[in-house]
Amino acid sequence: MNVWIVGVGILCSVQLSNQAAHSHTHGQGSSERVSDGAYSPRDHRHGAGDQHDVGFDHEAILGSRKEAEEFDDLSPEEAKKRLKVLLEKMDRNLDQSVDRKELYAWILRSFKSLSKEDSDDRFEDCDENEDGKVSWEEYKTEEYDFGEGEINLSDPDIAEEWKLMEEDRFLFLAADFDQDGFLDKVEFLAFAHPEEEDKMKPVVVEQVLKAKDINGDGSIDFQEYLGSRGEGKDKEWLLSEKDRFDTELDKNQDNLLSKEEILAWIIPSNEDIASEEVNHLFAGADTDVDGVLSFQEILNNHELFVGSEATDYGDHLHNLDRFKEEL
Repeated sequence: MNVWIVGVGILCSVQLSNQAAHSHTHGQGSSERVSDGAYSPRDHRHGAGDQHDVGFDHEAILGSRKEAEEFDDLSPEEAKKRLKVLLEKMDRNLDQSVDRKELYAWILRSFKSLSKEDSDDRFEDCDENEDGKVSWEEYKTEEYDFGEGEINLSDPDIAEEWKLMEEDRFLFLAADFDQDGFLDKVEFLAFAHPEEEDKMKPVVVEQVLKAKDINGDGSIDFQEYLGSRGEGKDKEWLLSEKDRFDTELDKNQDNLLSKEEILAWIIPSNEDIASEEVNHLFAGADTDVDGVLSFQEILNNHELFVGSEATDYGDHLHNLDRFKEEL
């Protein structure tokens, strides 16, 4: 056990040092950007098999990371009691069961709540003078640190940070709907999570075209899609990216990404992710395979939908076993 504690301490130290080196989270919507510039999907940490993160399932039902953490400290009995209250709200036709449409609508609602919770937390962090609005300078000070003196943009890491900051500034200005130089909480939500605000989606596409549309034709071909990412890559990597471009991104197979296709690439669809989550939860709880989840089926599998002390303890045991295997 002492070895395990020391090991966890080392892992925590590494995580803390990484956070100190890169404390801000770029990429509105899902807080991070993946290597091709797209926003990281909302379910990027969900995983599968041994890598499955039950936390995503719990947040998709509760609509709050804070409440999900609170449920982890509840007894199974109390967790079921509170889950039953939620089921009454999900059950729109009052038949004591939850069908796919009801669960899908509930999960989409949860995603919006999660976005607002995240945005509000970031807003409070940025609003240094607590005047109920955030200026660009307040946001930049909170999210970026270029140190004192002249900024050396010849340093690739600093240049990348600067690029990310300029992208943030572009979106910040676009989200300032009343053009008063500040973002209130509603505007900050549009900035922090443009997938939740239709007015921001064309802005995101414009930003991508500005960065990648070299020939100015209003679309992106494969070479423009690759950009500098393709430099020095081997043939296998290039073929993999070409296959993704052709089969996943270029929906109409015209060898170009239109504005609609760019939007689908850059901002992952909440609707698609919600549909996948509905399938996942049904696979785990629809024991009689009748296409609806009775309240009893959900309560019998409450650890899939919400946490409790029982599932939290099970997670600790799983993590301990995995840590022992790695030693």
